[in-house]
Amino acid sequence: MLPDAVAHKLSEMDAQLAELEQKLGDQEVMADHNAVRELSIKRSALEPVVVSYREFTKLREEAAELEAAAAGDDDELAEMAREELPALLGSAEEIAERVKASLVTADDRKHGAVILELRAGTGGDEAGLWCRDLMEMYSRYAAKKGWSFEEMEITADPSVGGVRHAVISVKGEGVFVELGFEAGVHSVKRVPATETQGRIHTSTATVAALPEPESVDVTIDWANDVEEHVTTAQGPGGQNVNKVATAVHMMHKPTGVEVRMQETKSQAQNREKAKRLLMARVYEIERAQAEAERAAERKGQIGTGGRSEKIRVYRYQDNIVADQRLEVKFQTTKIVQEADLQPMFDALIEQETARRLAEL
Repeated sequence: MLPDAVAHKLSEMDAQLAELEQKLGDQEVMADHNAVRELSIKRSALEPVVVSYREFTKLREEAAELEAAAAGDDDELAEMAREELPALLGSAEEIAERVKASLVTADDRKHGAVILELRAGTGGDEAGLWCRDLMEMYSRYAAKKGWSFEEMEITADPSVGGVRHAVISVKGEGVFVELGFEAGVHSVKRVPATETQGRIHTSTATVAALPEPESVDVTIDWANDVEEHVTTAQGPGGQNVNKVATAVHMMHKPTGVEVRMQETKSQAQNREKAKRLLMARVYEIERAQAEAERAAERKGQIGTGGRSEKIRVYRYQDNIVADQRLEVKFQTTKIVQEADLQPMFDALIEQETARRLAEL
């Protein structure tokens, strides 16, 4: 009922859950709120998979006993075993499917933080306004889910109140499972607030969704592989911002990844944020490379599937949001203004789970 590779993966996860539960029972760990939060997110990702796996294992053991009894010399006991066996195997089959469905999203669920990078695309001032609207939509959705929403860096367009570039950290249970689907180009068709003739314009914004890794998930030699420069900030912000060297620019030499952080007046805070963003970008490159290697021999393995090329169109005049991955349409008022993203995410998760299950 379970391929060997899947059974091996489940056995490893069973051991990982036992280790996490042991750590969460440690008094020293319980005193560290950040550690408890991170471990709890990992446990919540593993628990539904492992609990179902343990239930499946128990049913398979019972089925083995019935199979032995059905082949035994006691005719009456053998008859009873043959009668009970089909129902037991049927239950085991159902649980096996549930286990596999949980398993293919477990890697996504272990990420308790996501960095969203939003950039205004084509469309001039309207693209900046659209980028701002998307950022506010994610902010409202995060509030509904009880997730934290940290603005790491914002490059505003002061002329019309738009946003040219934003780096956001969103933390909470299940953030990457849902927000990972947002990576790609978001196109909007509407009459801009700056349009005097009532003409519909098409503008775009791009979204990158990077799982924010822990230090154990990505190895960076900060002393030898990263070049760091501290400079004055660029752009508006007053004399202090432009004269005091607080902006941090980092480059990861092995990959060429560069980040610049200047949002705060504190050099230490900008350095900490720059490190987080650099780690996320390097981790995403490593994740993509590992996924490409796995894709070459997909059978019998757990796939994650890239989601960077997907596109969504928001048509305001028709009050329609069309996601190219789904046949069902949604309302722009529900999606953008009310941030009612859950039905769309549920449909995307169901579809992605089915795709991954087909590749097991």
